[in-house]
Amino acid sequence: MKQLVIILLSIGMLSCGTSKTVRDSKKVIKGQWILNSITYNQAGTYNVSLLDDETKTCFEGSTWQFIPNNNTGVYNIDQSGCKIGERHFIFTIQEMDEATGLYDFLLKPTNEKGKSDTNKGFRLNLTALSDSKMIWQQTVLVDGNPFIINMNFSK
Repeated sequence: MKQLVIILLSIGMLSCGTSKTVRDSKKVIKGQWILNSITYNQAGTYNVSLLDDETKTCFEGSTWQFIPNNNTGVYNIDQSGCKIGERHFIFTIQEMDEATGLYDFLLKPTNEKGKSDTNKGFRLNLTALSDSKMIWQQTVLVDGNPFIINMNFSK
């Protein structure tokens, strides 16, 4: 019986939640953010639909609310000429990718009740996070070459 308790405690310790860095990141991300600008790593004009939702123009100036205690959030698009309104999502911050040195940020659009119609999510890199600034990067392939989208937030 004593060995069983020791084994269960060991398994519990090994499977315990997230690292201190991820927990600290969730504390920093909590609250309201503004998506100020979206930039690309290549010059030119591109017709990009972000998160299978709207264009760069519609997303710039959108407000984002992160609630880390249940990994949910809402962003609101209010630009004229765009499909305005709130969009709900769930998110997770994952451990650092050893190859890139960046943290993965997973975002999955949902309805108000946290259910996804498509079960589709988006993997982004959390490249910068401070009390006042956050940067996400998404890499997609365009004609077989990497194309990087930078999303620049402020609090």
